[in-house]
Amino acid sequence: QVRLVESGGGLVQPGGSLRLSCVASGSIFSIGTMGWYRQAPGSERNLVAIITSGGSTNYADSVKGRFTISRDNAKLTVYLQMNSLKPEDTGLYYCRKLDGNYWGQGTQVTVSS
Repeated sequence: QVRLVESGGGLVQPGGSLRLSCVASGSIFSIGTMGWYRQAPGSERNLVAIITSGGSTNYADSVKGRFTISRDNAKLTVYLQMNSLKPEDTGLYYCRKLDGNYWGQGTQVTVSS
């Protein structure tokens, strides 16, 4: 069984920054390809950023140049550095381990003045 736990969400003003973390535990030796997803109120869950085991990354157009996904394989952890946050970035942020389709419980990010 694999468990993913996100942290780092909170309330931030527009233009501010947050760093999300997702720690994996359980019967795994590596985390493989990981993704961060966002679900705004009343909306579907959408991909924000993805990183492969080799470190290749891809981002949603709406966050390119502002968000950075990274990983620490030794710690089984993936991060999402979010800068220049906008109100439309508000939502529940989930991490996902694509191999096996495991999801975390989500962490709330609210961007508001």
